[in-house]
Amino acid sequence: MEKEFTERELDRIIEMAWEDRTPFEAITFQFGVTEQEVIEIMRREMKPSSFRMWRERVQGRATKHAKLRDPEMDRFKSSRQKQISHNKISKRK
Repeated sequence: MEKEFTERELDRIIEMAWEDRTPFEAITFQFGVTEQEVIEIMRREMKPSSFRMWRERVQGRATKHAKLRDPEMDRFKSSRQKQISHNKISKRK
């Protein structure tokens, strides 16, 4: 059964998936979707080239998986990270 999300919820799931410090477990906790479901959402909502780039980034990345994380890392989002809205990373000014 596929879950229904508002546009705002989808944007937040995608934003969290792009954040290096946000583990998949945090997305599961907040939205009730598994890592595999996040991958399916990303595949469906992104351009193919963007999806491939994202998959390369997150595969095997310790910060995206709570069990592989350094126990000292307790933040989900980098304080220096740009905001993401409407599936597009804000442009630098």
